[in-house]
Amino acid sequence: MSERTLCMIKPDGVERNLIGNVLTRIETAGLRIVALRKLRLTTAQAEGFYTVHKERPFFQSLVSYMTSGPIVAAVLEGDNAIARWRELMGATNPANAAEGTIRRDLALDVERNTVHGSDAPETAGQEIPYFFNTMEQQG
Repeated sequence: MSERTLCMIKPDGVERNLIGNVLTRIETAGLRIVALRKLRLTTAQAEGFYTVHKERPFFQSLVSYMTSGPIVAAVLEGDNAIARWRELMGATNPANAAEGTIRRDLALDVERNTVHGSDAPETAGQEIPYFFNTMEQQG
C-alpha cells in the first residue's frame, strides 16, 4: 500500500553534513522523496510540532535542541513508507538500534538521534502539512 510519511533530519545531522548520507539511504531503500526543504524552526514552531510531549520532562530540552540549527524536512512516499522509514531509522535510542540503521550508524545519543519519522498514518497526516502545503507535495 503506497503511503507518505514525514522525514526530518535533525540539527545534529545537518550540522555534521549528513544530509546526503541520509537521503542516499532513503533512495537506496526504494522510497521516493516527494518534497524537500531546509529550514530553521522557531521556538513556537518546535513547541507546536512536539506539543504531544509538552508534559514530558524532556520537552524544553527537545525544543531547545530542535531550534539550535537548521533541519531538513522531507515527504517520503512508497509502499508501507511509514514502516520502511522507521525500520531504516532504527530505534530511538541508538544503543538499541539495529546494525546498519541510521541511528545506529550516525546518531550521537537519544536526543541527538539525527532523524525523525512519523509513527502512524494519523501522525503523518498531521506532521506532513506542518511543513508542506498540498502544492509542494505534488512531486
